[in-house]
Amino acid sequence: MRQSFSQVRYTEISNFIEVKNLIIDYTRVDDEGRTVLATRAVNDVSFTVEKGSFISVVGMNGSGKSTMAKALNGLLLPSKGEVIVDGMSTADEDRIWEIRSRVGMVFQNPDNQIVSSIVEDDVAFGPENIGVPSEEIRKRVDSALRKVDMYDCKDKGAHMLSGGQKQRIAIAGAIAMRPQCIVFDEPTAMLDPRGRKQVMEIIHELNEDGITCILITHFMEEAAQADRVIVMKEGQIYSDTTPEELFSDRKLIEGAGLEMPPLIDLRDRAGLPESITTIEDMICQLK
Repeated sequence: MRQSFSQVRYTEISNFIEVKNLIIDYTRVDDEGRTVLATRAVNDVSFTVEKGSFISVVGMNGSGKSTMAKALNGLLLPSKGEVIVDGMSTADEDRIWEIRSRVGMVFQNPDNQIVSSIVEDDVAFGPENIGVPSEEIRKRVDSALRKVDMYDCKDKGAHMLSGGQKQRIAIAGAIAMRPQCIVFDEPTAMLDPRGRKQVMEIIHELNEDGITCILITHFMEEAAQADRVIVMKEGQIYSDTTPEELFSDRKLIEGAGLEMPPLIDLRDRAGLPESITTIEDMICQLK
């Protein structure tokens, strides 16, 4: 296992999430009725998440990144180890709804998250279920829809929306819960390039507003937009570093079974600085 990013930087400051020696096992029942280990999806993972940070998590299919993401707000509980959110353990049943109010989730398929036929009703669903007063719900729904540029669609049927619009509604639903952190589990995987760009712009805006963002993605060009990139391989952390350090280490990327983004390939062929990780960086360099 290769881990190139020192965690000292994060232990010296206020951490919002602490993952300690996390193990998540999937089990099955054998022919004799015994529960046995089927897969160890996450294997002894430890890291911390700073308040207000923007972290991306990448890895091959089966690397454990989505399983780990679901453990960050208690959708999956540790088989061993622990996850601490704002001082609360996800294993504490009495605190689980407090934890989920602090850490929202947005998943890959927006159709699996939309629960109401009308857009504004869907965004209001979460706050209603935790007893937020009606006047406050109205404010939250309107604010969240404006944040994702979907306010004009508030009276529309969710089935009439495009995939990108549905994903923005799913994000609005998370925003309406007023979380301190949102985990995005491959939110652009089912979208076209335009939809992907829109969702990434929203994530950046939320992070600029102080919301901690954790992006699980298999698009390396999206990972490059974060402040920090965690690379997972076979259920473990293979690397924990900055985008600049990651994309200057071709062997590390290949060792994790990942591909160098086309932009980084072009950068290297052109002999441009390794600090360039986005199209905007390249445009500025070439001006």
